[in-house]
Amino acid sequence: MKARRLQDIEEYIHDRKNVTLDELCSAFDVSKNTIRRDINQILRKGSIEKVYGGVVSVTELVPFENRNIKHPNEKAEIGRIAAGYVEENDLIFIDSGTTTCNMVGYLDPDKHLTILTNSLDVIDGAANMPNVNLLVLGSTYKRKTRSFVGVDDVRMLEKYNVNKAFMSATGVSLVHGLTNSDLLEYEIKKSIAGRAEKLILLADASKFGRSTLLTYASFADLDVLVTSRDLPQEYLESCRSGGISLRQV
Repeated sequence: MKARRLQDIEEYIHDRKNVTLDELCSAFDVSKNTIRRDINQILRKGSIEKVYGGVVSVTELVPFENRNIKHPNEKAEIGRIAAGYVEENDLIFIDSGTTTCNMVGYLDPDKHLTILTNSLDVIDGAANMPNVNLLVLGSTYKRKTRSFVGVDDVRMLEKYNVNKAFMSATGVSLVHGLTNSDLLEYEIKKSIAGRAEKLILLADASKFGRSTLLTYASFADLDVLVTSRDLPQEYLESCRSGGISLRQV
């Protein structure tokens, strides 16, 4: 299974610190093209770097341009758990973000599904998955978040029957809900969140107790919250009282 191979490759690199592509091909009995695709997915986590002829393990994690990722291991594990909610023939939305992009590497490549996304990293990861029908949203590329934002007509999003929306947020608050600060991103997030049969938030605990300019969904709208262990108590209680399924890593 591809998700397992990606995990094994990453552990192999960290154990040896510096490996060549040829060594990886031999160790995992796959072609160089396959190894290159796998490496490109692992690179998005920021735990390895490319060097001439191979890759090296690194401790400084910087997968997005000009932006350091905090809590990278938690984010990767959150992505792994979220991928487990994807079922055969689902139409899912995967939001842009440093946590949601981890999902793609853990998706079962044998499942047939449609991915709707505005994330460049998700597009890149899903592009070579033969059983995935890939649909792209957004008319303008935003380099800071590696995402496509804005739609010419928000009503066009109404034609998609999204089974599950895997969302990110800049801040999460019981009062202000799920928030972000970009108006063009907000239009996509709000429309998708309002149409999805199941709303799933992927956010590490550092995002909670904060709010930014725009609310795209209330906390009570959530069906599933995938987060880290140190979630503030008031959010644990709100999940219990509101019937929100809680998964913590």
